[in-house]
Amino acid sequence: MKRNALWSLMAGLGLLAAASAQAQISGNVVKIGVMNDMSGLYADIGGPGSVVAAKMAVEDYLKATKSSLKVEVVSADHQNKPDVGSSIARKWYETDGVDMIADVPTSSVALAVNQVTKDMGKAFVNTGAASSDLTGKDCSPNTVHWLYDTWMLAHGTGSAVVKAGGDSWFFLTADYAFGHALERDTSEVVKAAGGKVLGSVKVPLGTADFSSFLLQAQSSKAKIVGLANAGGDTINSIKQAAEFGIVKGGQKLAGLLVFLPDIHGLGLNTAQGLNITEAFYWDLNDGTRAWSKRFAALHGGKYPSSDHAGVYAGVLHYLKAVDAAKTDDGAKVVAKMKELPTDDTLFGKGTVRADGRKIHPVYLFEVKKPSESKAPYDYYKVVQTIPAEQAFRPLNEGNCPLVTKK
Repeated sequence: MKRNALWSLMAGLGLLAAASAQAQISGNVVKIGVMNDMSGLYADIGGPGSVVAAKMAVEDYLKATKSSLKVEVVSADHQNKPDVGSSIARKWYETDGVDMIADVPTSSVALAVNQVTKDMGKAFVNTGAASSDLTGKDCSPNTVHWLYDTWMLAHGTGSAVVKAGGDSWFFLTADYAFGHALERDTSEVVKAAGGKVLGSVKVPLGTADFSSFLLQAQSSKAKIVGLANAGGDTINSIKQAAEFGIVKGGQKLAGLLVFLPDIHGLGLNTAQGLNITEAFYWDLNDGTRAWSKRFAALHGGKYPSSDHAGVYAGVLHYLKAVDAAKTDDGAKVVAKMKELPTDDTLFGKGTVRADGRKIHPVYLFEVKKPSESKAPYDYYKVVQTIPAEQAFRPLNEGNCPLVTKK
């Protein structure tokens, strides 16, 4: 009887432990919110494609691990407005049971969501925003910055252009947090290499007519016109620069943040020769090719941007951390994400640093000439692979409060 009683007690404790572990998942469901620009100038970069990528990650994770987690994906359009983004985040967290927000391009929106997430004790895996402040002065124990940032872009594309002789710059800068950070970080690289910044002009988000701004760039006589913008703004500024004869007049364009859908929209006749820095390209290896073809089949034949790949990989690592931590508490899951090494098909092995920065190799690409492209989306050739430890700002230089100074 004593032995039977002991076994009954142990079984009861086991059931209690299992129930306790399940209770650590709020509402018994892990709910992921994909927030981005669903219909505006950044929609092709993230938009509905990021929702496809998040759902692929959930399906692949549950299938591969046989995890008992219940996972849901919801989405919303922040319209590139910080007040809209923070309002959605707060409602998701307070009333809709969302545990983690993914993507969030537009740095001003991302910084707002970063603060709400910290206040509410949830988790934020950012892939779409560029501001290096997310792992600098505004770093948070609840945020991981997965894909790229302005420091990476400046030291990739910016550094390569300066080394190639582009030692005088004029910036066309998107007039919000992302553009300001990208101009700042690239200017530092140019000056450190002995170059000069001759001026800049701030351009409102979603500008249709770049003529007055391009005239200022032209009159500056700078060798390089740095495009510190993204998405539809980049496409429009490059197209209109061609119409103005900027390149024919002897100046060169440096697209500091350019994605595969941008090149697709521009066409190789216009985009050929551009140097760009990205952390992902669909044609890098067998793994990226296989995943990208699956993605395209689910997304109307459109191949993935690096943002789509980042959402997939970020959601995958988040779910691994939830399972390992046995909780969806935001700070605890992010701490586990930093503890666990990252390993996925799209970015390979890596880590998440103390400041929240995800570390992986990045690539300097050159856009192919039309004659070099063999199929749709066959647009890039690798110029240089930048190792993970060199691709991102050194940990001790970001002024992140989470980093212990030595």
